[in-house]
Amino acid sequence: MANREVYLDHAATTPIDERVLGSMRPFLLENFGNPSSFHMMGKVVRDAIDDAREKVAVALGARPDEILFTSGGSESDNLAVLGVARAHIEHGKHIVSLRTEHQAVAEPLYHLEKKEGFEVTYVDVDREGLVDAQAVIDAIRPDTTLVTILYANNEIGVIQPISEIGNKIQKMREETKTRYPLFHTDACQAVGTLEVDVNKLHVDLMTINSSKIYGPKGVGALYVHRGIKLRSLQFGGAQERGIRPGTENVIGIVGFGTAIEIAAEEREQYNEKVTPLRDYCIEQLLSVIPKTRLNGHPTKRLANNVNISFMDVEGEALLLYLDASGIYASTGSACTSASLDPSHVILALGLPYEVAHGSLRFSLGRSTTKEDIDYLVATLPALVERLRKISPVSVDEKYFR
Repeated sequence: MANREVYLDHAATTPIDERVLGSMRPFLLENFGNPSSFHMMGKVVRDAIDDAREKVAVALGARPDEILFTSGGSESDNLAVLGVARAHIEHGKHIVSLRTEHQAVAEPLYHLEKKEGFEVTYVDVDREGLVDAQAVIDAIRPDTTLVTILYANNEIGVIQPISEIGNKIQKMREETKTRYPLFHTDACQAVGTLEVDVNKLHVDLMTINSSKIYGPKGVGALYVHRGIKLRSLQFGGAQERGIRPGTENVIGIVGFGTAIEIAAEEREQYNEKVTPLRDYCIEQLLSVIPKTRLNGHPTKRLANNVNISFMDVEGEALLLYLDASGIYASTGSACTSASLDPSHVILALGLPYEVAHGSLRFSLGRSTTKEDIDYLVATLPALVERLRKISPVSVDEKYFR
């Protein structure tokens, strides 16, 4: 089979949709005014930001004034976790989360524990990466200020029962006649694939970003239910209600608005195309390569996510071989790709370091074809075999499949 380029890292980032780029072009050269200026050039740009905010709000079932634009998912997560914890400290210093959270949530939680005297209860997931909704509720205490649960895992694609958890929290608040705990979800991987209506999910805060849905990098948003206080992480202006000051990334925001509108309109079509390719990829890789296992739930996972551990090999080495063959994938989160530590997500499934080190994530996208998957399946077995011949590791067979 001829060598070709196959991009299977859409969970890290996606190319910009031509329609998105088209909406951004006028704001690159022509409409360059500062949206905070009072003249006509500023007003044109301000109107464009307002229009984008409306599009994001519609996609989330929210109000425009509940959308804060940020630099991306990591900033939104930091703002949600640190902003809520510090603004509502009078209620308590306890937070509930998962062991499989993205680092953009995990690191702020670690900071709050080590530097600001907070206590975090980390709820375990099962062997397939799912959390029991009731276990989350059982971890809540009278002094719990925030519950933060990743909607769809960025590494293994597992979809958590956010709506069920949110509904239980809502009922708990009605019984106790308080507004606590507040409920946040990181939905960066979910937009364009899953239902993200904040009312149906019963969430108070939601993190989303642009680069996962064929929009520009460096822009995201945080949904904050009307009336919830946040402590700002930075200072210097009145933009974004003074919570996220600084001149807005107009080009990014305009593109984000178009991207999320397209993602919402084409969600069903996208899932119908990608899900069969995902299942085909999983089936082929597990059948043609011995000593492999699928990480995450077989069906309660994102339509584009394939995460497989190849026993007795180093994932980083396998990734380099794939790269030389024109296949671009990942060992896990793009935000931790510089680290050689094994995936904390895989370890949280109860699997050993050797299994975590051999895990790769293949994330499909709009342009992925069956021919791309066939090229991966034709290329990968020989690479795995080559690495196994020089590997000093031999994983116990109980961890296969």
